[in-house]
Amino acid sequence: MSNLVVIGAQWGDEGKGKIVDILARDADVVVRYQGGSNAGHTVINQQGTFIFHLIPSGILYRGTLCVIGNGVVVDPAALIEEMDHLQGQGVKIGKNFVISQRAHLILPYHKAIDKASEQSKGSRRIGTTGRGIGPSYADKMSRIGIRVGDLLNPRAFRTKLEENLVEINWFLEQLYKVERFEVEKVYQQYMGYAERLKSHIVDAAMLVNRMIDGRKTVLFEGAQGTHLDVDLGTYPYVTSSSATAGGAATGSGVGPTKIDAVLGVAKAYTTRVGSGPFPTELSDEVGAGLQERGKEFGATTGRARRCGWFDGVVMRYATRVNGLTSLAVTKLDVLDGCKELKICTGYRYQGQLYRDMPADLQALTECEPIYKRFKGWSASTTGVTSYKGLPSEAKRYLQFIEDHAECPIDMISTGSKRNDTIILKNPLKARPGSR
Repeated sequence: MSNLVVIGAQWGDEGKGKIVDILARDADVVVRYQGGSNAGHTVINQQGTFIFHLIPSGILYRGTLCVIGNGVVVDPAALIEEMDHLQGQGVKIGKNFVISQRAHLILPYHKAIDKASEQSKGSRRIGTTGRGIGPSYADKMSRIGIRVGDLLNPRAFRTKLEENLVEINWFLEQLYKVERFEVEKVYQQYMGYAERLKSHIVDAAMLVNRMIDGRKTVLFEGAQGTHLDVDLGTYPYVTSSSATAGGAATGSGVGPTKIDAVLGVAKAYTTRVGSGPFPTELSDEVGAGLQERGKEFGATTGRARRCGWFDGVVMRYATRVNGLTSLAVTKLDVLDGCKELKICTGYRYQGQLYRDMPADLQALTECEPIYKRFKGWSASTTGVTSYKGLPSEAKRYLQFIEDHAECPIDMISTGSKRNDTIILKNPLKARPGSR
């Protein structure tokens, strides 16, 4: 068995929830290591449809320990609402779920700053969800953040809250003309959350390391995707955390030498939510068709996703910066019926051909994508569970993705249900160093 990171290889929304759900069956521990309630995973199985925002989707398996790591920012109101909703669907949440005491909290003023700041930017807005993610991470880096563990020490929590609100209330009133926050009201609200969550708060880094030392299998679950990474994504149109594989180590407290493999999840086409460059975006009926057939609307926000052809430049970059050992390609069935398909193999900008992804935002925004064309297929791939059962055109399409990305495909999703999957090789069972 091995310890595996599952990350998005595009701009998020690649179908990681389904892939993690399948792999969690063979995992002892599932760790969510970055992001916040701005992310969402949808899992469909025999028991129904489950939507996750903070809790790892491995919670659906009995005996699997689910961990929110220190790299996550936690909105306790959103977390408790999610817990209640899942429990209402029959999901057990008890000793099988823990939260790192080192994870940072999202406070009401973080949401107020997020919304006011985004609104003030006008056409320059990033496209955030307004859930306070960025401001909470900003406080973390400014060393004024309040952590989950502080909920267990009411006096320390109140002191930090009072100190923060002196400056933040002035900032909100003077710059954004937003109503100030009262210390007592926020304090009482969060002490209520503390009462509900205290039994789940632990030293998660030490717990996960002990599990690994005991030869347990750990699955690290990423949110968003490679190109939303704050360091390596299409900055500034990114999220505020480390969404690449490296974030699994810093966001969980597990050393990189204890991680054996990295699985990148990518759609058979490309989508993006919010603002930012998208070289292969389709603003025509083809893009609208992908959006409709793929039900491309966010699990967390409901926002429509922009759709485009598969971008091989984006994919190859993801292979390199994450050290991908294998791929899971999702939503192949959405391409059923397309007469012609395209894969971007490079960008042309100001007379220069880029085979690798440029860091220059202007180049990404204004470039012309270079495409390789493929014949589509008319046969349905929905629910196909064997590679032999795929149309020959689909096999050629997938083979090109594998070759161009320089990374083998282990899994192919052919529908929204758990069983609508082709597993060529289980990446969680691969021996370390076997690739």
